[in-house]
Amino acid sequence: MNASKLQQLEIQLHFGDSPEELRNEAEDESVHGNSDSLYQVGEFWTSKQRQGHRIHEISYRACFKPQLPRFFIEKYTKRGDIVYDPFMGRGTTPVEAALLDRVPYGNDLSPVSTALTEPRLNTPELGQISKRLSEITWRKEGNIENEELLAFYHPSTLRLLEGLRSYFLQQSSTGLDRVDSWIRMVALNRLTGHSPGFFSVYTMPPNQAVTVKRQLIINARRKQSPVEKNVPGLIWKKSKALLARGGVRSKRSLLLQDSADSTPRIGDCEVDLVVTSPPFVNVVDYRTDNWLRHWFISDEEYPEMSIHRKVEDWQAFISDVLRELCRILKVGGLIAFEVGEVRKGKVRLEENVIAASSELPLHVESVLINQQSFTKTSNCWGVGNNKKGTNSNRIVLFRKKDA
Repeated sequence: MNASKLQQLEIQLHFGDSPEELRNEAEDESVHGNSDSLYQVGEFWTSKQRQGHRIHEISYRACFKPQLPRFFIEKYTKRGDIVYDPFMGRGTTPVEAALLDRVPYGNDLSPVSTALTEPRLNTPELGQISKRLSEITWRKEGNIENEELLAFYHPSTLRLLEGLRSYFLQQSSTGLDRVDSWIRMVALNRLTGHSPGFFSVYTMPPNQAVTVKRQLIINARRKQSPVEKNVPGLIWKKSKALLARGGVRSKRSLLLQDSADSTPRIGDCEVDLVVTSPPFVNVVDYRTDNWLRHWFISDEEYPEMSIHRKVEDWQAFISDVLRELCRILKVGGLIAFEVGEVRKGKVRLEENVIAASSELPLHVESVLINQQSFTKTSNCWGVGNNKKGTNSNRIVLFRKKDA
């Protein structure tokens, strides 16, 4: 590595890293066979640099900060351009695109993802939400249908939730309007959590629901029992928080529940920019995490979702996804493909992503490494910065060439 490159790494924007740490990072890249000129290390965005809109404050496993898609949307698109995420999760990319007057496209196999994203692309007024909450017939008496859920909820709270669930399932037969969709979305976000603002007794953070058996163990260890909660009151409180900085008005959008490697409803050369983060290798089981949320919105089975335990299988899947993204992306359009380190940093998935693109008309513009400190949530799992797990955002930036 030449001296100028090393000096560049030492003075780039993440002041929390010492020159020695950045030197090690650069040397590691060389060990892995990567060109120095391909990598850009720095703090391109931070959570404090530009506070995200409060509409993003919806919990979901392994989601990235809204500053990440905003960086690429602002830099590489203009108003009216189509921005797409084939693994939208909680909908960070589509929502941020809508906030920036782009056309939001999104896709995710999980119906929970759509239920969390769609209402935030065209939000109702607070007055409409208040009126609807007063019109809903809240079930306060009657039999409890799912007694095992008493591990999470006071009987009175569970009756309210079961009644609300039945109401939404009935309304879904003819299509939820945007007010009901919003209330359902907020209720999904309040189902379980570890503070008084959630419907449940103290449990794991709201981005994952533990099993009933595990919750009973938590209750016993903490010597706790579920207390009665004001369900409509908590929905109203969260709605006010989410809309504190105004709503979102997207005149046009497209949300799909397809496999990311086959999206026939998107036309050839239709999309201007893709910003996404795929499921990593054997890291997160979204089906298990979302079992309670899925119960709340559907009577159907949760769709099968592949978990790739071998890196080579994951790479083959990513190759199929990139092929589909090439089809829908305009010539000259960009793909910002965020990946992480797995297996304690021994596997750097950006190398596999680049390999997966080898036979496609994609030029690797750069690999951005956005250095950042871990959140409190990460630290509570015993993950320290530059020690375990994903210690940075690693984004492969592709540009589509003429075929």
